[in-house]
Amino acid sequence: MSSLEFTPRPDKKELDESLAFSPKFDADGLIAAMAIDSETNEPLMLAYMNEESLKLTLEKGEAVYYSRSRQEIWHKGATSGHTQKVHEIRTDCDQDALILVVTQQGAGACHTGRRSCFYRTIKLPSNPVELALNNEEKTFDPDAVYGTK
Repeated sequence: MSSLEFTPRPDKKELDESLAFSPKFDADGLIAAMAIDSETNEPLMLAYMNEESLKLTLEKGEAVYYSRSRQEIWHKGATSGHTQKVHEIRTDCDQDALILVVTQQGAGACHTGRRSCFYRTIKLPSNPVELALNNEEKTFDPDAVYGTK
């Protein structure tokens, strides 16, 4: 287990101005983490971290998440080679959300074969609500990288 320690959470007013890192994990022990491209600020993916994966991210300098579906630590790119080098991590005012500023290494962040998981836009206004593709082509073949399921 990591030797890194987070500061216990102070009261709200103190937290708003504190420089101590006191992440607020939800009832499931998770915190939302948005990865954005360090050069373009493009959103790449939204995932979750638990305390262990956040500490591993800080130690490795690469994004490590917690897979809610598999219920396990997930080092981004361990299977595909499409890792995320972390340049900066930001937290919001109450420290219950994170932004990881990353360099996406490899062809893409999304398991569908695209650079970004945010390849669709909700059409506004529309009824029924519909989606439009963002002109994002696949950058790799997910079956070749992950195998067929």
